[in-house]
Amino acid sequence: MGRVRLTDAPTRVSRRQTLPTTPAEQSLPIRLNVDDSDSPSDVVDALFLGRFATGEQPYARSHSVDRVKSGVTLLPPSATVLRAARDDDRSATLAEGEGWTLLVSRWNRGADVTVTAVDDALAEKVLRQAVDGAEDEPEPQPENVAMGFWYVSPRRGPHRTTRQISAGTWEEIRGNYTAPVAEAMDGLMKVTPDDIAGRLLLLHGPPGTGKTSALRTLARSWRDWCQVDCVLDPERLFTDVGYLMDIAIGEDDGSAKGRWRLLLLEDCDELIRGEAKHTAGQALSRLLNLTDGLLGQGRNVLVGVTTNEDLERLHPAVVRPGRCLARIEVGKLTRPEAVGWLGTEEGVGRDGATLAELFALRRGTRPASVPVQPGDADAGLYL
Repeated sequence: MGRVRLTDAPTRVSRRQTLPTTPAEQSLPIRLNVDDSDSPSDVVDALFLGRFATGEQPYARSHSVDRVKSGVTLLPPSATVLRAARDDDRSATLAEGEGWTLLVSRWNRGADVTVTAVDDALAEKVLRQAVDGAEDEPEPQPENVAMGFWYVSPRRGPHRTTRQISAGTWEEIRGNYTAPVAEAMDGLMKVTPDDIAGRLLLLHGPPGTGKTSALRTLARSWRDWCQVDCVLDPERLFTDVGYLMDIAIGEDDGSAKGRWRLLLLEDCDELIRGEAKHTAGQALSRLLNLTDGLLGQGRNVLVGVTTNEDLERLHPAVVRPGRCLARIEVGKLTRPEAVGWLGTEEGVGRDGATLAELFALRRGTRPASVPVQPGDADAGLYL
């Protein structure tokens, strides 16, 4: 929705007064303010609220479509278009039919569809007519895994979208890790719900050692029983209670009851280092509450955290016994391992090399002085 500002008239009630019975729309007068900062799409959003706010159409249903099929309008057959607006980043269409009003908000390939109606059954019927068959499901690939992405949208609040992510098998990428890490990962890749003894998965180590790549492969290994969701703005998650509750409650995404979820929080150094209680306030305690406190009770939720911090700098509450399902330090390959991976000694230092450095060497770049560049198709997978 756009920037719609609602105001209500103040009402003072003494202890002896009895408020008269009035319709809801009269007890909360509404004023919509529009100024030159609002776009045509914002005006369409505001117009859509009218019949719901007055109580003429008191029932509302909504649905999000991540990938709309080409040529699909998301309008029921009997719809009459009242307004249509297109901005740089989205479009809005307002339509109506007998006893109902519909708003379609579209951005890129995704859309939100909301229907208000005179009764709930009609709202549900019109919504189904609008969105049934509208989702464009990509052809599933054996090497792909469905991963969710959570973020807070300025227009839509907490939102989750799904994407097909390419991920190799553990056998294919096992050689990218030094022997102690590979052995620890062997057990993690085989974990089942019956094996879960802690709710926190911690991968720590220097940048470029392959932590993200390992998590993608883990998502593939666990896909039969666990949905993996990546939180794109973890710094906001534990400071925004509403956002945290939306994620803690989660979205079923068609999964069977009892299916687990793994929430991935990448590069959370400030959150879990030793002085986190001072710098992040209640954020750390909320993280711990999600893993083994009241917030996590009754929810099959695991939390995966990656950090570049040394183990010694992590908060003791994070690494205490019983809290972590796994705690793995992902480090460089030793010099013999790095030489075996690369096939040559040229460019490999005495203390070995990170995976990102090895990919740079394979491309003919000397990584000791040249950092991995953003957008690098190969090395970016192993940060």
